[in-house]
Amino acid sequence: MKTIFLKLLLIVSIVMVLAGCGKRSANIDLREGNRYASGFSLYDSAQYRVVVVYSPWNEGGEMARYYLTRDTSDAVEMTRMRGKKVMRVPLQRIGVTSCTHVGFLDAIGCVSELVGVCNPELVYTDLSAAKGQAEGTLNIGDAMAPDVECVVLVHPDIMMVSTYAQGDATSARLEKMGVPVLYINEWMEQHPLARAEWVRLVGAFLDREAMADSVFDAVSERYEQLRTRVSEWSEDKKPSIMSGQDFRGTWYVPAGNTYMGRLFSDAGASYRYEDTENEGSIPLTLEKAMTDFADADVWVGVNARSLDELAQIDRQHTMFRAFKTGRVYHLMRRSKPSGAKDFWERGVVHPDEILGDIISALYPDNFLWWEPVFIKQLQ
Repeated sequence: MKTIFLKLLLIVSIVMVLAGCGKRSANIDLREGNRYASGFSLYDSAQYRVVVVYSPWNEGGEMARYYLTRDTSDAVEMTRMRGKKVMRVPLQRIGVTSCTHVGFLDAIGCVSELVGVCNPELVYTDLSAAKGQAEGTLNIGDAMAPDVECVVLVHPDIMMVSTYAQGDATSARLEKMGVPVLYINEWMEQHPLARAEWVRLVGAFLDREAMADSVFDAVSERYEQLRTRVSEWSEDKKPSIMSGQDFRGTWYVPAGNTYMGRLFSDAGASYRYEDTENEGSIPLTLEKAMTDFADADVWVGVNARSLDELAQIDRQHTMFRAFKTGRVYHLMRRSKPSGAKDFWERGVVHPDEILGDIISALYPDNFLWWEPVFIKQLQ
């Protein structure tokens, strides 16, 4: 059963990340300097650093509002704030439900604060320094259904959760049990740098906001440098790209305005669905995929480690031009036998590295100096 779960989780993750899901929040007043992300804002009030997480399903609506402070000694003020999410930073004990959360914590040097992790076997980052590892309580259950009793026992200052609907039963149960919940909905952002910018929100709770800002500034600068450089190469003819593969009769591809669609565009690729405005992935039949992508130059994001394996999954995969020329790539270079893949962790904070990887596949002769991070060509 565990093997089946891992495979299903991988498939769901691939569809979400490679196709891009959800509707981007709009018309939100963001703090100056919040350049890409629309799902949260940070600002200062008289005594608190205020963090607002907006609802992706209720335009302009809030999921939660947090008041962060370094000082809780004012009893009168704390009484006035009763019923609100007031937290003293830096938080010392963190629980997470997703490996992407580990990626954010690792980027600001706070993996040691982890006391509980869902499906730790799916985490690529070294967790040996985590508090939960030393305490013997690191595993707090399944990502889709955390063991609430285990969560309570590890006493987290906050539990980072990804939500997939406006009403989230697990989050409600955690809060009912006295566990504060921090909603991390970076996966709903469509721009790669918008997802990365959520590191700033995480940094605020660990009192590492300056470090988080520095990380994000460096990532966004490198991303824009790469995007600008490749735009000079792609003026004449852009290499065409395809992604995904057939799964039980359906081939999911990203719409043009999604996470991977934006990466394809910024990497200087010609993409069949680059002008589509779908809010999620586009389901195709195998026959339609073959019609649309038969002559694509490059194929990325397959769930196979060799051309033989890809052919065994479906012999019709061999009919694509990219397969015949050997320009097929997976994004699992940094992975473990347990199923852990750093694409989900480091990748969420470093879309600049994903962009560079895709550029290297599209323009190998121009990008010989690039050292691949996540991407690997199938042999």
